[in-house]
Amino acid sequence: MEPEKITEEQLERQRAAARSVKALHAAGGRRPLAFVDTYGCQQNEADSEKLRGMLREMGYGPAPSEQEADVVVLNTCAVREHAEQRVLGNVGALSRTKRERPDQILALCGCMMQQPHMAEKIQKSYRHVDLVFGPHALWRFPSFIEKILRERGRVFAVEESAGVIAEDLPLERDKPPRAWLSVMYGCNNFCSYCIVPYVRGRERSRTFDAVLQEAAALVARGYRDLTLLGQNVNSYGRDSGGETDFAALLEAVCAIPGDFLVRFMTSHPKDATERLFKTMASNEKAARHLHLPFQAGSDRVLAAMNRGYTKEEYLSLVALARKYMPDLVLTSDVIVGFPGETDADFSETLDILARARFDALFTFLYSKREGTPAAAMPDSAGQAEKQARFDRLLALQNGISAQRHQAYVGTEQKILIDGSDADARFRLTGRTNGGRLVRLDGDAALIGSFARARIVGASTWSLTGQLLSPEGGN
Repeated sequence: MEPEKITEEQLERQRAAARSVKALHAAGGRRPLAFVDTYGCQQNEADSEKLRGMLREMGYGPAPSEQEADVVVLNTCAVREHAEQRVLGNVGALSRTKRERPDQILALCGCMMQQPHMAEKIQKSYRHVDLVFGPHALWRFPSFIEKILRERGRVFAVEESAGVIAEDLPLERDKPPRAWLSVMYGCNNFCSYCIVPYVRGRERSRTFDAVLQEAAALVARGYRDLTLLGQNVNSYGRDSGGETDFAALLEAVCAIPGDFLVRFMTSHPKDATERLFKTMASNEKAARHLHLPFQAGSDRVLAAMNRGYTKEEYLSLVALARKYMPDLVLTSDVIVGFPGETDADFSETLDILARARFDALFTFLYSKREGTPAAAMPDSAGQAEKQARFDRLLALQNGISAQRHQAYVGTEQKILIDGSDADARFRLTGRTNGGRLVRLDGDAALIGSFARARIVGASTWSLTGQLLSPEGGN
């Protein structure tokens, strides 16, 4: 199925629905409130910004909690069972709130809801849920709310789809300095353990101009750290005939005037290229941070995962990236306990850690996903054995992270001050060019600006710094 291109006429119908909802509330004499709770990845965070933007257009203000909201939206994740169980637990708890406020609208959306078995479970077992829709129907959110307000029925919109592109949706972003910027949606890789291609649809790229216009607008509004998002950004442009690619897009975003950094995720190893690494190295605004998930060290397991590369090919990519960027910060994802993983397979994973020496690692125990090929694979290892492997992996990586962070001590770094810290000793938080967390003391007025800092301490997970000057140079 080809991805649907949402027309201006279709979008205008949604704007009209938003105006209708706003008028309904205005007639009631009070401003309603809405609460959006997000689970999962950065793409879900970006989707929630659109949900908040559409709620604003419908006249809703932000609610401090679910209990005080007229509309509660749970934007869900289907990547791991733990996230799904959290959602179901919270949905169950909200039945009490719904009893106290029968007119409250409870909506579930996101990847979890695009799974047929999960949508059916919500429909049958969670009768207090009013609205269920998947990622492909997000742009229709105003019409769903209007229908519920006027008819008080339940709405389920989880039709199978290759996915859509809907531009110019309203957004409600967090304040500067950091922003998510989606450049493409969906995935064509079908890793055997992953549900994402089934719920997010096929790869579809936003136009070059649409991305550049949004990026320029963000810089003009004071955003200083832009993260370009896609399930696999390295596939950008392929669905439009290969007229452009992600390296060209990255270079064009970096060419926008202003003082800011550009990051991206996620980057699939099978599609990472020397051209991308050269582009990163030759553009000062391209952050020296590469998130390159390897998932497993055994070639046998990688083949069963359908990852499309070998262990040595992955390590060669790491070496190539570091050849162009010796100061590169490298992070990755790894799954422990994939069906059929043996001690020998797991040893190969530990060997990748020892050789690649990641700055940080996102570690996961395998989570069985209904509908994926891996769910039907035989597995002989018990949970205790998998947990023991997981603990060994954490111990090794924590030691490596601590060593790599210790190497920052005594250096000067350009830091983007991005927030505050509850610790009285370190009132500010910031990020290095490579995305390392720095805790330091200073005035809150610095938030949103670059500054130079001397790194004076390090731990496994963060650095501590001492401010040298605000608005520092390179």
